[in-house]
Formats: sequence, structure tokens, C-alpha cells
Amino acid sequence: MSGDDGGGGGGGGFGFERRLDAIASQSRRLSDMVAAIDLETRVPSCPEWSVRDLAHHIGEEQWYWGQNVAAKNADERSGGELTGLPDDRDLLAWLGWCTYTLLDALRQAGPDAPCWTWWGEPRTSLAVARHQAQEVAVHRWDAELAAGDVGPLPAALSEDGVPDFVEIMVGADAASLPGAVTLTAIDTGSSWRVGAAAEDGDGAGASGRSAELQATASDLVLMLYRRLPVPDSDVVGDPLLVASLLSLADTR
Repeated sequence: MSGDDGGGGGGGGFGFERRLDAIASQSRRLSDMVAAIDLETRVPSCPEWSVRDLAHHIGEEQWYWGQNVAAKNADERSGGELTGLPDDRDLLAWLGWCTYTLLDALRQAGPDAPCWTWWGEPRTSLAVARHQAQEVAVHRWDAELAAGDVGPLPAALSEDGVPDFVEIMVGADAASLPGAVTLTAIDTGSSWRVGAAAEDGDGAGASGRSAELQATASDLVLMLYRRLPVPDSDVVGDPLLVASLLSLADTR
């Protein structure tokens, strides 16, 4: 597997270096939001969390995955719990350190290094970089929503995010769909077929059921992560198939 392609974590032209750039840029934007608003502000898309909780979550995630990447061991999870959480006055510096820890580990390891993952294959640092870019981008959106000034995810990053969601968050459970769902990015022209007929040419499963969800690449990712509702006008075909797809993943 090369750094810029190779299926299951490859993402075509959105390869390893671009994923690292995305982690860095989206992390900075998230930190900017954390600095700008009251840490007690609730996050509408994760209502059980305050902005402080969101910042703690992404920092712990980045530190944790940095430890696993640095270990270069695909067979065993590495890194215990992060010792202590920072005082509010140290939160921004701590967030920057956690992001640095992840990015430094990824750069030191390179894209092909083995790494434990909770999703199974592909167990590589490339796949971790892919998923962590999506993790921080979606949570950056959460933070901006809490601030009341939210912007879309970058289109190229989102094009990498749709297949990442399908392969990682849904995985083998896609086979349980009673038909096929096509996800079409209306701004980039890319599309992905998920479900019982994903490898067939007819677009529907044995039941004959099919659906297509049409939206921008950013909105597709945000709908898949249940950050945005799915308007009826965006669905062609059976809307229950789209609902079934969204129900297959835990997206907190």
C-alpha cells in the first residue's frame, strides 16, 4: 500500500500528507472555537457535552491514537488512559500538545506502519490518519455549531470521509441492508454504493429496494454522522433504506 492510494484507507488522491494537513488545520479551527466561547456552552449536536467536554474528547483521542501509531504493533492496543485532564487555563496548550503527539507519531511512522485499530483491517497508520482527519473535522463542526458560526467540511476531505464512514463505521454490517443505498456528492460528482447490491450492477438488492441520497460531500458526511437531518427532497427511492444505513453506526 502506498501513501496516496491503495483502497481501505487510501482515498485516491487524498493521501497521507493531505490527511495530516487536514488533522492540523481542523484541529486549529477547533481550538480557535474553544478559545472563543464559554467552555460551559452546550454542544447542540452532542447535547450531553459542553465545549469543555468536546475539547477533552478530541485531545484524549489524538493522544491515544498517537500512542498506538508510535507502538507500530497491529496485534495489541497500546497506551493507557491519559493521566489527568488540564485545568481550563491550560486547555489550549494541552490541545495543541495532543495534536502534536498524533501528528509527530504519524510522520515518524509513515503511512505503511502497522497499527492496532478497533475496526480491524486495514491496520495501518494510513488508515488511522484517514479516520482521525474525519474525527476532528466533524468535531470542529460541532464546536462551530456551539459557537453559532458553522462552516462546511472541505469537499476533498469529505470525499475521503464518505468511504471512510462506510468502511469503518458501518463495515460488514452493510450486508444487512435489505437493498442498496447510493451516496452521491452533487458538488464533486463522486458516488458510493452501499449494501446488498454494492457489487452488483442493478442498484438494488434481492428485494428490489434501492435509494439514492444526493447532497454535497460535506452534507453527506454530516448526515452519515447524524449531525444534519436527511431532507426528504435529498432522497430518491426508498427513504427507509437510508434510515437503515444511518442506524448501523454509533456516531457520537
